[in-house]
Amino acid sequence: MSAPALEKRLERFARAAEGIRRELAKAVVGQEDVVEQLLIALFARGHCLLVGVPGLAKTLLVSSLASILDLQFKRIQFTPDLMPSDITGTDILQEDAGTRQRAFTFAPGPLFANLVLADEINRTPPKTQSALLQAMQEHRVTVLGRTYPLPDPFFVLATQNPIEQEGTYPLPEAQLDRFLFQVNMGYPSAEEETDVLRRTTGGAGESPAKTVNAADLLEFQSLVREVPVADTPLASVVRLVRSTRPDDPKAPEVVKSYVTWGAGPRAGQALILGAKVRCLLRGRLTVSWEDVAALAAPVLRHRLLLSYRAEAEGVRVDDVVRRLLDGAGGE
Repeated sequence: MSAPALEKRLERFARAAEGIRRELAKAVVGQEDVVEQLLIALFARGHCLLVGVPGLAKTLLVSSLASILDLQFKRIQFTPDLMPSDITGTDILQEDAGTRQRAFTFAPGPLFANLVLADEINRTPPKTQSALLQAMQEHRVTVLGRTYPLPDPFFVLATQNPIEQEGTYPLPEAQLDRFLFQVNMGYPSAEEETDVLRRTTGGAGESPAKTVNAADLLEFQSLVREVPVADTPLASVVRLVRSTRPDDPKAPEVVKSYVTWGAGPRAGQALILGAKVRCLLRGRLTVSWEDVAALAAPVLRHRLLLSYRAEAEGVRVDDVVRRLLDGAGGE
């Protein structure tokens, strides 16, 4: 590709990313890191799990993003009585008004959208959670032996409350691994919380405007795939991911002491794709260790299974990741 053509594509990408940030700021106060990680997952063609206590605008963030993107959007409120067919769709018996003949017709469920908000995903039983597994990995669903493709692009943005355990069902590791990132949302600063109160107790605010459509998004995702990655960052990612596995001979002591199960190859894929998007967001075409390190926590925190010793000593996954990055030293 010629340099002018590439420069034009990079400019369009930068304008689109800035436009999404600007419009999201009309609805959500602060949370800059969360917004960036959400954008990275979007452009990297990955699903995202948002974890935070109630009232941090998780659902508002996703619904606002849906209003900015000119995509088909569906929200699924996960509850204990939700069945797989409630989200995938099912065959219904219909009668032709003219011939009076009856036939089964497939009625698509809410998964048949470009952007799906799985609200409080851990409130539904494993049987229904598993219905998402094929959709997230293969972008298609199978109903009564027939397979149906999902729209392209397709994203699942799920929310989860970390403090209410009664009446919830932890997501299985196989499904957690399908999420590119686990994004932890924290409390706003004092200034941001003041702004939230001012906005939400006054008059109606400005609504976000649509800035990116499906064709644009697919083009930006293609651009991300074309970003080259040198051997050095590739090797660093491989070392980092392998260092999370306690049975690896080169695993550091912090992993052998506190980790029961490490990250698989999807973690490396997520780190590389995320790093590509991050360097583009900063106007670069070269992936650096800084890009990888910045995304290590959201990529790894839901892929590591900690030991009972870690739980007893109050060690969190982010603590393990931080020590791994300190040991890596930007190799």
